[in-house]
Amino acid sequence: EGQLGIIPGSMTAPGYIVRGKGNAESLNSASHGAGRLFSRAKCKSTFTQSEINKVLKANEVTLIGGNIDEAPMAYKDITKVMENQCDLVEVLGTFTPKIVRMDR
Repeated sequence: EGQLGIIPGSMTAPGYIVRGKGNAESLNSASHGAGRLFSRAKCKSTFTQSEINKVLKANEVTLIGGNIDEAPMAYKDITKVMENQCDLVEVLGTFTPKIVRMDR
């Protein structure tokens, strides 16, 4: 309870600044991110770098590093993830990524 945290979406989705509510039924925990819809291997066989570049450009995000397995489309809808844990965290604010640095 009271612990501050950051719950990110994807390279192009909002991130959330949160404060824990200390819900014992969830072991005083919350998600640490949006979670994946596609495995890393599935991303590599499903998406192309060109598709990723189009999504990044449409969202005005500059990517430094990164691989296809971290495609923004690989992640769940962070808005729904946050709605599903409203009893776990209080949202204090949001931010939108504009420059993303990923390992290669």
